[in-house]
Amino acid sequence: MRSSWPFARLYGLALIATLFALSVQASDVLLAPRDESHHHNSHAAPLTVLNETEVSMYHSPTPESYYTIDFEGAGEGTRYPGLMMAHITFMSLAFFVALPIGIAMRSVKHACRGVAVFAFWVLCALGCASGGLYEKLTPNMYEGSAHTMQGYLTLLVALSLSTIDILTVFRRIYLFFRGGERFTIKGFWQTAILGRKNNHDRYAAEYAGLVDESEEFEEAKISLSSPDRQSGDLDPIEEYARDTAQWANNVHHHRHYRKHSTASEGTLFGSSSPSSSLDKIQEVKDVLKSKKGLLQRIGNICFAVVERFLVFAGLWQTLLGIVIYTGGCRENYVNGCLAHLIKGGIFWSYGLVTFARFLGSFAEYGWAWNQAPRNKSYVSAEFTESFVIFFYGATNTWMERFGAHPGDPYTTKQIQHIGIAVMFCFAGLIGMGIESKLLRKWLASSAFTTSRTERGAEESVEEPQSYSASFNPFPALAIGVTGAAMAAHAQTYLFQVQIHTLWGNLLVAFSALRCFTYFFLWLRPPKSVLPSRPPTEALGSFFLACGGLVFMFSTEEVTIAAMRRGRDDVMMFLNVAVAMTCFAFCWTLFVVGFKGWLKSRICPVISFSSSV
Repeated sequence: MRSSWPFARLYGLALIATLFALSVQASDVLLAPRDESHHHNSHAAPLTVLNETEVSMYHSPTPESYYTIDFEGAGEGTRYPGLMMAHITFMSLAFFVALPIGIAMRSVKHACRGVAVFAFWVLCALGCASGGLYEKLTPNMYEGSAHTMQGYLTLLVALSLSTIDILTVFRRIYLFFRGGERFTIKGFWQTAILGRKNNHDRYAAEYAGLVDESEEFEEAKISLSSPDRQSGDLDPIEEYARDTAQWANNVHHHRHYRKHSTASEGTLFGSSSPSSSLDKIQEVKDVLKSKKGLLQRIGNICFAVVERFLVFAGLWQTLLGIVIYTGGCRENYVNGCLAHLIKGGIFWSYGLVTFARFLGSFAEYGWAWNQAPRNKSYVSAEFTESFVIFFYGATNTWMERFGAHPGDPYTTKQIQHIGIAVMFCFAGLIGMGIESKLLRKWLASSAFTTSRTERGAEESVEEPQSYSASFNPFPALAIGVTGAAMAAHAQTYLFQVQIHTLWGNLLVAFSALRCFTYFFLWLRPPKSVLPSRPPTEALGSFFLACGGLVFMFSTEEVTIAAMRRGRDDVMMFLNVAVAMTCFAFCWTLFVVGFKGWLKSRICPVISFSSSV
């Protein structure tokens, strides 16, 4: 208890500093005039009819775009929609079909993963060719477009990974021939090309069992060497077993003698003896080998993370391509457009990853609402969620003032968004603290009222069943409060209010369902390594992904364009979002199911027993 007082003082000082900063900002706001923007007064009723005069006061007229050229008759004689459709098709197949298939094949070291990588690059080449040809034949309708540059940077990252992969294959080929092993086509294919371990480890493990210092082996050795078990009384099979055991015993004693003789020589002849020098060299080699293995594991993790990041980079390129093709996010629309696309894209991706967890992804780390299959310590999924939420809040707190001039007062809208960002920052920090095993140990120490000297030796206290899983509601709390706040967000037009209310309620639904997941799992924590698949997570992930998509639809420019064209219908927006989310979930099911099918082909058949 005494050790927790410094942290209490630290949190108290942080709370006082936060309250002081908020009071300073509040005083600046109270002394500043009301928001000087084109948004309607938050206390007035939202408008139902678009006011073009007010819109033109703050935004330039929407210019022509590639979409209007291809599908609305602008610029006759320069229409090439087929090339654009080919570009979209090829790049989508590359990043959302070939790339995930290649990642799944690489995870199991499948023999045909090179075919998937080759198909990825062929599709990228066709997509770049059709896109480049479209760009040459069509006038430039979007000055300063970053889609092409960022697309090539993404391909450069993918090319770097492919280069590393090819160099790794050449290195394995070099080590294969340098090792002096007997060349066989199967061994060369398995070891050098696929990177799978050879069978020597399996044989070593088999022979290691023969030289085990166990009682069973000693009894077997004595029984085989007893007088009444002479070679003349043994059949060929028993004689072979005796010879094998004797050979293993000789190997064991040779290694045992070698170890002790080396130590004796080091003691007898001093540290300058050749045997002692060899031991030191071997120790240095072991240290270097362990460091090399650690660096190799870190490199493999970075490679896997960057490779999976390419899928999300493809999603960002898709959103950016839609913006460029339709001519959106110009001038005063830029900041709001980026905020909606980035934040909505994060919620959309978060929903897809959550659904993948429901299906069984990351089960090897215990992230699929299961027990981790290995007795190792992994970072929990809740810690990862809390870290992402903390990082999002910590960075977004200072980004809400983008576009404001120095000395400008804080607007109501900026304070609303800064408040949400600060909530994300501290909620994520609390979530990471709860997931810290060290902090949990400190918090559990409050259960002991007597000192160690009074209690004597340390006691082994049995942990409750709830300690076997993580029940951290703060990520869900942050998202749920965000949804509730945005559902009450004041907007100029009624249609904008309805759209914000829609995706805000979807986020609240995810938060409630995640809390139900924790409630039911707290009553009965998972005990199996198999994914438990709580149905509340299937529904919650769908609401989260759908809410993120509607979030992207709710940009000011999109809602104004919908009102101009008579498409300001909430049901239409919801149905489109639901349909796209269902399609994305089918894609996720295909990718996760394909990876599971590959693993089932190379792993032994597992029989499941009922827990009832």
